[in-house]
Amino acid sequence: MAIITLANPKGGSGKTTAAVVLATTLASNGGNVSIIDGDPEGWASQWEQASQASAPLPVRTTTATEDTILDVIDAEAQRSAFVVVDPEGSASLLAAQAIAASDLVLIPSQASSLDAKGAVKALRLVANQARVICRPIAHRVLFTRTSAAIQTRAMRAIRAQLDAAGVPMMRTALVERAAFRDLLDYGGALGDLDPREVANLDKAIANARAFAAEVIEILKESKP
Repeated sequence: MAIITLANPKGGSGKTTAAVVLATTLASNGGNVSIIDGDPEGWASQWEQASQASAPLPVRTTTATEDTILDVIDAEAQRSAFVVVDPEGSASLLAAQAIAASDLVLIPSQASSLDAKGAVKALRLVANQARVICRPIAHRVLFTRTSAAIQTRAMRAIRAQLDAAGVPMMRTALVERAAFRDLLDYGGALGDLDPREVANLDKAIANARAFAAEVIEILKESKP
């Protein structure tokens, strides 16, 4: 059982997209997966509704509030090998509690100064929760919506700054792909999309598999 929380206080960082891509890819590989939607906007729940209308996956989606998040995490951890938590895009009590309960925290960030500032706040929240529970919490910055062709100057600068600060980053970034956008719009998994209608679907699937594989690798490494 592994609890994975996606956290960035800044909205629009690609948090829900990363959560759904990870959950569906793990499920497509045979994993038993739950998504906990803790965002009042309910983006993950909307993906689930679209999935029921098209191609349902063995991914259980449930909702949680600040009052229920820990109980919901405990319940889903009894049912699923992987629990992916998608809290709201703010430094809320719900996000803090989810982080404290996590085996791994992923901090999505685009290559922009605003997203980087949100990532710094998330890193501070992870550090504070680790102090509260008196144990380290594995975490990584995950770059999202990156260019498939080039590494921009902004991306190089942010990576250099985080590296100099000793911030752990994922090797795999989620590339800007139409398939990832369509996943949230139409539901299901990447493999349910039509390659005749979605450009570079095979590359998006390969990217998602590399992402999920690295997450599993980190989880194995961080186990005591």
